[in-house]
Amino acid sequence: MITPHGTAGSYYTRIDAHRYRPTAHAGGAWGPDEQHFSPLGGLVAHAMEQHLAARPDGAGLVLARISYDILGRLALDACEIRVETVRPGRTIELLEATVRIAGRSVVRARAWLLAAHDTAAVAGGPAGRLTPPERLGTWPMGELWPGGYIASLDVRPVSPPQPGRATVWVSTPLALVAGEPSGPLASYLALVDTANGIAVRQPPTEWLFPNVDLTVHLHRQPVAGWTGLDTTVAFGPTGQGLTSTVLHDVDGPVGHAQQILTVRPRSGPPADAPPSGPAAAGPSHGRH
Repeated sequence: MITPHGTAGSYYTRIDAHRYRPTAHAGGAWGPDEQHFSPLGGLVAHAMEQHLAARPDGAGLVLARISYDILGRLALDACEIRVETVRPGRTIELLEATVRIAGRSVVRARAWLLAAHDTAAVAGGPAGRLTPPERLGTWPMGELWPGGYIASLDVRPVSPPQPGRATVWVSTPLALVAGEPSGPLASYLALVDTANGIAVRQPPTEWLFPNVDLTVHLHRQPVAGWTGLDTTVAFGPTGQGLTSTVLHDVDGPVGHAQQILTVRPRSGPPADAPPSGPAAAGPSHGRH
């Protein structure tokens, strides 16, 4: 059991160049011995940023899309992240990261990076900022969800959350990795997966609906500090769901996030069925 002793200010501590150990603050909402995916998603982005920073030709590229596939259970244990350049380029580049826990691949992520240019003269898109977080009261999200990650958050609803619909601001006082700075993008992305827990359609005590992926598209690089989530959740009739979010920072919309869900009653089949082969790895209870 991982305890927060000595690591109260972060979600992870670094072990070596590629390995990190989660603190209790990374604890998941579906199970006490699992990681919440949200800080792990930020950690992957942090590793990608460091991969770029180590290359002299990495400057001038910005992340425009990142997609995560969650391959299996995210144990609250040391994780190894390896990043490689799949498609190099001066104006367009594709990175891939693999997260391994206990020797098993549990997350694969791909990020498209695009060259930064001055397009302020033609910039435009959806208008409207959310009510600033400093004007809003806090929501004790820990009353709905357990786990160290949810307990670490400052959550401020723009209006009272409804089944399948919520708009909230999320922030955290904790560092992503103890003793080292993370960029604004990684810090922002570390909070995005919270979206599937803010607008629940059914009580999580009665239904399981973990996401098996997360895809984020950005038309503007977000400012760190607060992650705004304008979220809608839909459940289909055959066990699938979709969490769709318009992403904001304090300056306005920055992009969109999508999460596909596997929906089942808690009394139904387990979320991680026995594998049918050595490579099979189903989704876990321990995420949202």
